[in-house]
Amino acid sequence: MNIGNVKIEGVAALAPMAGAADRTFRELCASFGAAYCVTEMVSSRALLYNYKKTDELTSLGENEHPAAIQIFGDDPEIMAKAARKAAEKRPDVIDVNMGCPVPKIAGNRCGAALMKDPKRCGEIVRAMKAAVDLPVTVKIRKGWDENSVNAVEVAKICEDAGADMICVHGRTRSQMYEPPADWEIIRQVKAAVSVPVVGNGDVRSVQDAVRMMDETGCDMVMVGRAALGNPWIFREINGYFSSGLRIMPPPTLSERIVVMKRHIDALCAAKGEDRGMREARKHAAWYMHGLRGAAELRREAGTLTHLSDLDRLLEHMYRENRDEAPEV
Repeated sequence: MNIGNVKIEGVAALAPMAGAADRTFRELCASFGAAYCVTEMVSSRALLYNYKKTDELTSLGENEHPAAIQIFGDDPEIMAKAARKAAEKRPDVIDVNMGCPVPKIAGNRCGAALMKDPKRCGEIVRAMKAAVDLPVTVKIRKGWDENSVNAVEVAKICEDAGADMICVHGRTRSQMYEPPADWEIIRQVKAAVSVPVVGNGDVRSVQDAVRMMDETGCDMVMVGRAALGNPWIFREINGYFSSGLRIMPPPTLSERIVVMKRHIDALCAAKGEDRGMREARKHAAWYMHGLRGAAELRREAGTLTHLSDLDRLLEHMYRENRDEAPEV
């Protein structure tokens, strides 16, 4: 598929996840086949005021393209100026967050709160399209709550305003991240617009990706929480569609250890050992999913302070699981 004039190779994209999808993680996922990456969301006002953190949030690696910078806000004029500022970082796409459900975002009329004002959604997209010579996309939700399911209406308004792609998360704001996502609303949006549609919500495996694409007709799937500690999911999904519908084997224990070490080394190189190891704790815990002794390993991951601590954790991880299954 194309997002405007940007060609996307593959069918699985990495979702924007605050506090998780930083540059290091995005580049790692891209190396495993993520066809498209989106940054952590950044405030439109913070971009204009040159807050120090925004430079880090909008910094894109050479190896993660095609990639989008995602901006949140509620004022069309400020969003347009922020888009011009973000464009200086040379993204391939500018994405508008119309789906974040957390109170500090939605409570300030941004994120998912925009679903309550479809007209403003269109004004924001139109202003941003006029401001930059880049594709502009939106990420929306099913609606604000079950009494105001309006994803189709918002999608059509955004398309009319010039949106080049629409990503739909199949839950309302009031549902946050539970219960199971409603893929029917993704199908309805896909049927209502002519621009590409990306489905988001509950894609945890190759089988989920295939089923979502079959049931909704969406052009691409977006993987969020299922990629944490599991960058191989992109290799598995894209591999299925590109290699004759063949299910690829999961990573071996050795590969899991090597990739986890590679990820955390890169994190420390980018942010310094002190900060990198603090942030590594959550990533290390995610890598333990499904392993023997995972609870104890996660507790140990929560104490990581130095890179030498990581080496001890990986040794423990290997000892605990080396007899679980034969290496391939």
